[in-house]
Amino acid sequence: MEDRHRAGTALVRRPGPRLADGIVTHIDRRPVDAALAARQHAAYVGSLRAAGWRIREVAPADAHPDAVFVEDAVVVCGDLAVLGRSGEARRRGEVPGAERAVRDLGLRVERIKEPGTLDGGDVLRVGDTVYVGRGARTNEEGICQLAHLLGGRRVVPVDTSGCLHLKSALSALPDGSLIGLPDLVDTSVLPCLSVVPEPAGAHVVVIGPEHVLMSASAPRTAARLAADGLRVTSVDISEFEALEGCVSCLSVLVP
Repeated sequence: MEDRHRAGTALVRRPGPRLADGIVTHIDRRPVDAALAARQHAAYVGSLRAAGWRIREVAPADAHPDAVFVEDAVVVCGDLAVLGRSGEARRRGEVPGAERAVRDLGLRVERIKEPGTLDGGDVLRVGDTVYVGRGARTNEEGICQLAHLLGGRRVVPVDTSGCLHLKSALSALPDGSLIGLPDLVDTSVLPCLSVVPEPAGAHVVVIGPEHVLMSASAPRTAARLAADGLRVTSVDISEFEALEGCVSCLSVLVP
């Protein structure tokens, strides 16, 4: 059943023909079923649409296997879109399509410039605070540039270890509370972090008032959140998880 709530626009990019060649850093590589990935992506997009989000497809970047993880290319905050500059040089060609999409939405566009690096998966906004993961994909210069572009918002660097991005390790619930995996982040700079019972439980996307989207591979976390009164939509993204992806990686939500 479709939500009455009209949320905004969700930017997505379909998986390309080279998906199985995506970069794997912290996990062992396994085969990826491209046909299954396409079906899973369609179901993911369908869940966003059912929650009231208008879907806008970002132009393909088929030369780039990881382009489906569109979140890394751009950070949207209010009417500002900040184009990323990944610490993984092989991913920088994913940005032009995302730039066209946010310009078409009428957003102001800025960009992270050399020597700064920043992936959108390292950026977690919670109210007026922006937590930014500092690691292999995002460096101190990139964080400083982002802080300057975001003006008065409080930007908090968070060191990460053993994970691809900050949002590989934690995410925020609708009330702003944080959940995740404390062993992968510097918890000393976080107000509080509720530990999840399984790794995939660290990843949720707020898609409506008291409504979250999460991976089907985190059933215990889903049950806990549902018991706390949240509406939980679970989607199977196993083929993207094989490439270190999570639910937030596959879209950019523009309220």
